[in-house]
Amino acid sequence: MDHAPRDDSDDTDPLRRLTLDELRLRTSMKWRTYPDDVLPLWVAEMDVPLAPPVVRAVTEALARGDTGYPAGTGYARALADFARARWGWDGIDVSRTAIVPDVMLGVVEMLSLVTGPGDPVVVNCPVYPPFYQFVTHMDRRVVEAPLGEDLRIDLAVLEEAFRHAVADRGRAAYLLCSPHNPTGTVHSAEELSAVAALADRYGVRVVADEIHAPVVALDAAFVPYLSVPGAERGLSLMSASKAWNLAGLKAALALAGPAAADDLARLPEEVSHGPSHVGVLAHTAALREGGDWLDAVRGGLDDNRRLLASLLAERLPRVRYRPAEGTYLAWLDCRQLGLGDDPAAVFLERGRVAFSPGPHFGTGGAGHVRLNLATSPELLTEAVRRMASALD
Repeated sequence: MDHAPRDDSDDTDPLRRLTLDELRLRTSMKWRTYPDDVLPLWVAEMDVPLAPPVVRAVTEALARGDTGYPAGTGYARALADFARARWGWDGIDVSRTAIVPDVMLGVVEMLSLVTGPGDPVVVNCPVYPPFYQFVTHMDRRVVEAPLGEDLRIDLAVLEEAFRHAVADRGRAAYLLCSPHNPTGTVHSAEELSAVAALADRYGVRVVADEIHAPVVALDAAFVPYLSVPGAERGLSLMSASKAWNLAGLKAALALAGPAAADDLARLPEEVSHGPSHVGVLAHTAALREGGDWLDAVRGGLDDNRRLLASLLAERLPRVRYRPAEGTYLAWLDCRQLGLGDDPAAVFLERGRVAFSPGPHFGTGGAGHVRLNLATSPELLTEAVRRMASALD
């Protein structure tokens, strides 16, 4: 196995802390879906030890038997303080928040508040596959508004999708992914303001999935959708899940803009029973005390983006990759390799490395794979070596 240079004296980057043998002891989806000879860089789990404040919060809760039902507004207040400190946004009103089981189930609940069966939901493809799965499962109709060649929102295409969505004069929603998954695009304030203006013009309700909000490059700035002019009728879902690797500790928050408070107030009370109380404690601790750990991860991800670009240029120059400002995901255009619509299947069979298949992300996904960058430089280097070996 090839190894990238590693400074063993640097233990500040959580991405460099765990060996492959240690990671294979995990029993979560990432490490149990494929056989042991497959290197898994697919589902959005991070190869890191947990932030110490999170471990402490969970351990103390278990020690005192604090494992009942969730209560209080501590999570929302922690997010409000985090947003103020990190994004310069003082717009989270705790009275316009609600805890939900996780972001996607929160998306379902928000869409249920502002649309009805058969109504259209606009998405920017290629996009996170559960957008299609959850929307269609709840009997809504997906309307695609493909991203531009630059992997950013194409406002003209989005406007046409909005026009089509409201053509029957029914209700319509726009499920915004911000930062965007799988491309990692971080939407600018200008782009989001333009989105808000279009949504207002066509009467489309915006529901923003902002689960990756804390995970941006050190020199990038995340802009909350509800912070831009015209977004007062918007709804947002946020969580510490992705940034602190807490997918197994279920908890998220729904946020409403000032003009959407009445919508959020109609959220069924039983939804608040879905989150884990221990999850709420973990997420709150992450937001309150996990900033230094998060910044160390962000720095490591910056290094990995540069490393991946260098490795691909050297070993697989026909793979197109644009290092992104957000998420810990890399969207690789493998169309020039001639591997068909699903190159992930080829890399898995021939190279024993697992990526997320591009076709699962909708229109624009064929010929692509999504790679999870939240791993060590050694494993990232090995993944590219296996990709190259699959072409031999």
